[in-house]
Amino acid sequence: MANGGESLRGTLGPAELPVGIAAPAAGERPESPLGQAIHRLRKSTTAVIGVVIVVALVLVALLADVLAPGSPIASDQNRTFARPSLDHPLGTDQLGRDMLSRVIHGTRVSLAVGVSSVVLALFLGVPLGMIAGYYGGRMEGVIMRLMDLILAFPIYLLAIILMIIFTPTAGLIGTMKVVGAIAIVRIPIYARLVRGSVLSIKEKEYVEACRALGVRDPLILARHVLPNCLAPIIVTTTLGIATSIIVEATLSFLGLGTQPPTPSWGWDLKANVAFIQALDPRLK
Repeated sequence: MANGGESLRGTLGPAELPVGIAAPAAGERPESPLGQAIHRLRKSTTAVIGVVIVVALVLVALLADVLAPGSPIASDQNRTFARPSLDHPLGTDQLGRDMLSRVIHGTRVSLAVGVSSVVLALFLGVPLGMIAGYYGGRMEGVIMRLMDLILAFPIYLLAIILMIIFTPTAGLIGTMKVVGAIAIVRIPIYARLVRGSVLSIKEKEYVEACRALGVRDPLILARHVLPNCLAPIIVTTTLGIATSIIVEATLSFLGLGTQPPTPSWGWDLKANVAFIQALDPRLK
C-alpha cells in the first residue's frame, strides 16, 4: 500500500518534466518580472540600441547648459550664416545664433513637450476610460461619443486647429499651449485603450469577490482594475512620447508650435529650409 500510495502521488522527477521546462534548483528563487524584462532586453540588439539612444537624448537634455558651446538665443549679426568652425561646429543661422547650441537646447524642449503632453493625456484619458468601462450605461455613451468626436479629426489637423485657437506665443506659456494641444489630441487613445481593458477585467472573479465583500468602487478601480491595465498603457505611452515629439516639431515647422527665440527643432528646420530655397530656386 505504501508503494501504491507513493505512485498515486504522481510526483515528477527532473527527467520526467515536459521538454523545455527545467526543474528549479533547490532554494532558487524565481526571477522577478523586472529581471525577466532586463534579460529579454539584453538578448535584443535593436532594443539595446534604442535604450542607448533614449539615454543619450535624456543626458543631452539634462546637460544642455554644459554641452552647448554657447547661448541658443544670443545673436551676432556679424556672423550670420557662418560656416562650421571650431567656435560654431554646425555654423550659425540667419541671426548669427550658434546652431549646435540650438539643437542641444531643442532636445530639452522636445523631450519636455513629449513627456508632459503624454503625462497630461494619461491623467485625463485613463480615468475617463476606467469610468466608461466600469460603469457603462449612459455615462459610457457620453464619454465615448466625446472621444469619437475628437478622433474624427486627423491628429495633425486637430493639433493645428487647437494651436490656432490657443494663439502661439513664445516662452514657457507658449510651450504649455503646445503641451495642452497635443494632450487633447491623445486623450481618446488612452480612454479607448483603458475602457477595452476594464471591460474584460471587471468580469474577473476577484473583482466580483470584492463587490460581494462590500469594497467600494473607487478602491476596486485603484487597487485591482488599474494595475491590470498597466501593461498596454506602458506600451502605448512609450510610443506616444515619440509621436508627441514629431507633432511638436511639425507644429513648429508650420509656425504654430514653440515660437522663437525658444529653440525648437521644427522652427530651426523651417528657417534653414527657407534659406536653402532662397539660395537655389530649383529646390522650391
